[in-house]
Amino acid sequence: MKVDVLTLFPEMFTGVFESSILGKANEKGIVSLNAINFRDFSLSKHHTVDDTPYGGGGGMVLKPEPIFAAVEHVMTSSVNPPRVILMCPQGETFTQKKAEELSKEEHIIFICGHYEGYDERIREHLVTDELSVGDYVLTGGEIPAMTVIDAVVRLLPGVLGNQMSAVTDSFSTGLLEYPHYTRPAEFRGWKVPDMLLSGHHANIEVWRRQQALKRTFTRRPDLLDKLQLTDQDKKYLRELRNNKQ
Repeated sequence: MKVDVLTLFPEMFTGVFESSILGKANEKGIVSLNAINFRDFSLSKHHTVDDTPYGGGGGMVLKPEPIFAAVEHVMTSSVNPPRVILMCPQGETFTQKKAEELSKEEHIIFICGHYEGYDERIREHLVTDELSVGDYVLTGGEIPAMTVIDAVVRLLPGVLGNQMSAVTDSFSTGLLEYPHYTRPAEFRGWKVPDMLLSGHHANIEVWRRQQALKRTFTRRPDLLDKLQLTDQDKKYLRELRNNKQ
């Protein structure tokens, strides 16, 4: 996979792209991560990338020319049309399902504004997706883009040491993840649940499923409405509801 980020602050991505899971994936050649300053594609003498809005009003608006030129430049290396993602508060809310969808792409281009809005022609004629990471406003699209990139790249084969980690993470199954424990078996009087020490793997899987259901029921009950639950799941949830009353 190739990931290109168009930004006015490429230095923000240096540490992110060179560290931890993303850094290792880049080193292994599983993904190519690049941050590109779209100011370099401005045609004006002073490399201007924004201007005042037509019709008046406060703030500045990012001009279409440098962003179109930057996207078209990085697209030249693509065999198939890439996904061009605009990070903005008005976009589709980013989810694990979207991360899984994007992880199948060969080339993704992220456009990150900063401070300003975008000329509408960028939305209408250049991007394939608009994504938001939540109902709040940040000073730019860089940090949201980092979030999306991390969520997508970790799903690529060979990135995680244990690929099952990606499969069982919260939201990958539609449920919040079950609790985890490690040594020591007792710490300051708090003990690891006996079930996890039993060595009975089938029963442990049942326990983990129930714990995931319980955690989701308690913290994010809205997620349960979207799931296809087994009869055993439904029975356990009825018990939780009855105990809550």
